Amino acid sequence: MSRFYSRNTRELVPYVPGEQPKDKKFIKLNTNENPYPPSPLVMERIRNFNLEDLRLYPNSEGAVVKQAVAKYYGISKDEVFVGNGSDEVLAFIFKAFFDDTEKIGFPDITYSFYPVYSALFNVPYIRVPVRSDFSIDISQYPEDLKGIIFANPNAPTGLYIATYKIEELLKNRPNTLVIVDEAYIDFGGESCAGLISRYDNLIVVQTLSKSRSLAGLRVGFAMGCKELMDGLVRVKDSFNSYPLDRIAQIAAEAALIDTEYFNETRQRIIKTRQWTQEKLLSLGVKTTDSKANFLFVKIPGISGPEALSFLRQEGILVRNFNSPGICDWLRITIGIQEEMEELVEKIKKIIAG
Repeated sequence: MSRFYSRNTRELVPYVPGEQPKDKKFIKLNTNENPYPPSPLVMERIRNFNLEDLRLYPNSEGAVVKQAVAKYYGISKDEVFVGNGSDEVLAFIFKAFFDDTEKIGFPDITYSFYPVYSALFNVPYIRVPVRSDFSIDISQYPEDLKGIIFANPNAPTGLYIATYKIEELLKNRPNTLVIVDEAYIDFGGESCAGLISRYDNLIVVQTLSKSRSLAGLRVGFAMGCKELMDGLVRVKDSFNSYPLDRIAQIAAEAALIDTEYFNETRQRIIKTRQWTQEKLLSLGVKTTDSKANFLFVKIPGISGPEALSFLRQEGILVRNFNSPGICDWLRITIGIQEEMEELVEKIKKIIAG
């Protein structure tokens, strides 16, 4: 470790991304990527892009993406902020609204970037235990929190909180900023975007990485009242005024426009998820009622790390988290139907011993 590291850098425990193998021999179900290619309109826009324009800076606010998001959700473009993936958007949120003077809260089982950003920006936080079935009880969060953040559907469990319950929280806690991370909302839930015009204490975060197959382009966005979005712009322009390149902007706009392809592919993923879940349940495998593009499962008679290792040897990558309460569970991304059929056969081998 370098002697030049700051104290904060020395103490950081960074987020660990899923394995990205360099060869193609694996069925890759470990990073929640979409198994289907981007919209044909996205690829057409990229093919027709004038490469000479790369000498010019992109639009600093991602105006075409903001407009496309606003149109899709029926909100004002002033209620949209775009960034370099939802992870960057989340980082800006932590920096813009929280500091070392007041605490925030999030579930003890959720997206593991939240404690990383808390440490990076010196934000005090508490982890609120989920219920025994992994569901989030948002009524249990202390009254003195400056902010509450959770993924909905949650990661890695896939469990979903109904919009009316989140609205109750917003009503009852007007002085608490509520951040709903909707990275997986398109696979089975209703977005809270419709609430932002009524609640100035709500920020909704989404990404084009999952349901719109653009993980490789890094486009995310936030939605909230204009004052909150202006706060994110203040942080962005103090860090990187041009977070989205020209190609990312035209591709993101196209992905948001092509709703027919978007709906077709997400429904295929939902159908495959339901098929896989039914097959696993019939084998005696525990699964949560996931509304995401992954399943959270526990295979009987074997530990999580052992199951992870066995599946890897069989050519399938999944994710296991070394965290209390879930170390024997696997998060399995939904691939194409043939890949999930192969997965089920391998899990049958595990159960057969």
